[in-house]
Amino acid sequence: QESTQYTDMRLAAAPLAGRSRRQLHTLLVANRGEIAVRILRAAAELDVRTVAVYEPADEASLHVALAGQALAVPSYLDTHRIVSAAAEAGCDMLHPGYGFLSESAGLADACDEAGISFVGPTASTIRKLGDKVAARQLAQQLGVPTAAGSAAPCDSPAGVRAAMAG
Repeated sequence: QESTQYTDMRLAAAPLAGRSRRQLHTLLVANRGEIAVRILRAAAELDVRTVAVYEPADEASLHVALAGQALAVPSYLDTHRIVSAAAEAGCDMLHPGYGFLSESAGLADACDEAGISFVGPTASTIRKLGDKVAARQLAQQLGVPTAAGSAAPCDSPAGVRAAMAG
């Protein structure tokens, strides 16, 4: 039976399929805790070399111990330093995990500029779906059913009531 970690990694790497035909070998995990551990274990099952980043307070964390290499960064949100660490370590992939970095179009752009595959949506997709109004319009253009709502942001309770009234 296929392991959960392998399935998670295969699903996470799926967006890379159309971007490049080159073989990918080294993954930097830009997260900590349970999600980083799951990603690192999945990568190990796929024989992918791993690099973890960590803040100094997390030096003794499990994700640091599981990675093939670990590099200190000032902050998990320091995208410039994280992409620099990935480049220095020879990574060709960067997995943001869940949370802030996974929603960062700036990180996806920085990865693209550095020649590193971002394991996640494109920067353009992140930008579109990060804007609720634009995401709703895109869904409607694609024929995806949407719940009742407004075509523009509501900035007052009266605006919300008007949108809900139809």
